[in-house]
Amino acid sequence: MRAAAASDLLHVPRPLPDAPVRLIAVPYAGGGASVFRGWDGGLPDIEMAAVRLPGRESRFADPPHTRMEPLVAELADGIAATADRPYALFGHSMGARVAFETARLLRTLGGPQPRYLFVSGCRAPQLPLRPPTGHLPDPAFVRELRDLGGAPPEFFAEPELVELLLPMLRADFAVLESYTYTPATPLDLPVRAFCGDADPHISPAQADAWRAHTSSRFALTTVAGGHFYLDERRAALLATIRADLLP
Repeated sequence: MRAAAASDLLHVPRPLPDAPVRLIAVPYAGGGASVFRGWDGGLPDIEMAAVRLPGRESRFADPPHTRMEPLVAELADGIAATADRPYALFGHSMGARVAFETARLLRTLGGPQPRYLFVSGCRAPQLPLRPPTGHLPDPAFVRELRDLGGAPPEFFAEPELVELLLPMLRADFAVLESYTYTPATPLDLPVRAFCGDADPHISPAQADAWRAHTSSRFALTTVAGGHFYLDERRAALLATIRADLLP
């Protein structure tokens, strides 16, 4: 895979040269930078940067990653190349694991560390993953995607679209299902975990277990909603993030 330029990797919908901090947001499996469309409006004094993963949207022609390590290495390179101010990382579901491992890799490489790590809709990495589903035949895999609730019903009503995006979706599931957590020293930065109170896949206790990964402050925020609460509770979510970054 070609190395993505920082401008390809990080989409900044509204550049804010004088913003004191940048929020870099990593989407969930199957998601792209558009997941975070409109977030900049809720963060008027924070520069928003949404991660463009390969295999979707403007990077559709780039082969998607199937392993965590090269994905994290690409993101770490992009962050290091654009570290002109403090930044924070946010990730939802798969994106939370990616953000966490990116922070750990940057620490190992001596790169710029985030001011804050926000992990959402994701059990702590030392806990067992859900049973693998990425290997299932197409009909069963599509049913699994429908049960997760991460795509609108209209998506599943378009068989051609589903077929077009299945390779990318399977690649994202391969990233998660091949991931192996390696214990390391906790990060020296604050961590806040978010969890939907009606999330059938992540319990508050599983989200709270992220506290083991910081030697700094930790907080757990339970949000009304299911696994994909991001749009329904956007205002409250962004208000919490903003309060943490600009106390």
